[in-house]
Amino acid sequence: TTSTHWSVCHTALWAVHAQTSHFTSHTAMASGYDRAITVFSPDGHLFQVEYALEAVSRGTTAVGVRGDNVVVLGVEKRSTSKLQDPRTVRKVATLDDHIAMTFAGLSADARVIVSLARRECLMHRLDLEDPVTVEYISRFIAQEKQAYTQSNGRRPFGISALLAGFDPDGTARLYQTDPSGIYSAWKANAIGRSSKTVREYLEKQVPSMDAKDDQAVMKMAVRALLETVQSGSVNIELAVMRRNKPLTFLPADELDALIKAIEVDKEAEAKAAKAKGTAQPGATSS
Repeated sequence: TTSTHWSVCHTALWAVHAQTSHFTSHTAMASGYDRAITVFSPDGHLFQVEYALEAVSRGTTAVGVRGDNVVVLGVEKRSTSKLQDPRTVRKVATLDDHIAMTFAGLSADARVIVSLARRECLMHRLDLEDPVTVEYISRFIAQEKQAYTQSNGRRPFGISALLAGFDPDGTARLYQTDPSGIYSAWKANAIGRSSKTVREYLEKQVPSMDAKDDQAVMKMAVRALLETVQSGSVNIELAVMRRNKPLTFLPADELDALIKAIEVDKEAEAKAAKAKGTAQPGATSS
């Protein structure tokens, strides 16, 4: 009986040890996939790229809207110290005379990308005597980002970027790049914190937008930002790129006037919807 008892205990101990070893081994493997940038997890994930996307989702919101004659980039302003010069903290940068970029994610990473992109724009002009297209520089940035997902000793860039501008033929363009190295063209898009909410709003409203009306395009960008950002020029910055013109930032007084016009439009829309709702029962009863 004693030997049987010891045999049962021994078997139970080995079972616990095997389970513990399996758990430890599995945890170590998961930790390895988590740390190694060039190694896929068993379910096909590159965790470091997903962590970079998480860094993007924690960044301040940025919106891009493309019209026929203008491309607008709207960004949520960062809070700055009272002693800090706010002009040195901007989320919109020019890559060339006809292309601008905004981002969500790590500012230091964005500075590196902007520097690389500016150099590429300059080299393209020197070598080919022509400015780059928006797709060309978007693809270049995407290639740089993708290269950092395949090399040891480096990590992915923790930013997503919106690139706005005009091609040499005068066509307005808006592109997005992700930390994974993907790039794609858009009519309107949002990145950063609460980007899903803003994108859902754009998907509903942009199809009915008058793309030929520059004011309507600017209003669309601001209205999209106001879905998640507090109203006022203190919290919003608007950059406007027009055909054959340099990038301009909308002054605070003009931005406040635009926001007031948007609030008036919202009130009118709410009244119209309310009137339609109250008139509906009478129409059905008659």
